[in-house]
Amino acid sequence: MAKKAKRRGRPPGAKSPDKMDVGQLRQYIDRMENLLKQKVSEQRSYFEEKLSELSGYASAKASRVMRAISGPKKKGTRKKATPKYRSRKNPKILWSGRGVTPVWMREEMKGTKLKKDDFLIVKA
Repeated sequence: MAKKAKRRGRPPGAKSPDKMDVGQLRQYIDRMENLLKQKVSEQRSYFEEKLSELSGYASAKASRVMRAISGPKKKGTRKKATPKYRSRKNPKILWSGRGVTPVWMREEMKGTKLKKDDFLIVKA
């Protein structure tokens, strides 16, 4: 057998707002406003409590994540790279071998059979 549908609308005997006089309507509106204020304050307190729980959890989680990302703290600065290549024309010009090939090396190699290995600094 089919279930009986729930009755919708006002309960029996309740007055319709359009059949109330001004005084009754004002009381009805005041009751509804008070009920709404009460509901809003309950919801606000509930959500503020949940937010405070989450903020504590999130700050603890965030600090752990930041520690994991940053890793151990580095001390000082990196040592300057030792030079591996020296110019044949001007022995004071050096290059560590990092980054783009310097202009002076490209110019010295241009038109000759010199290669990068020819500029290597030989350690005695």
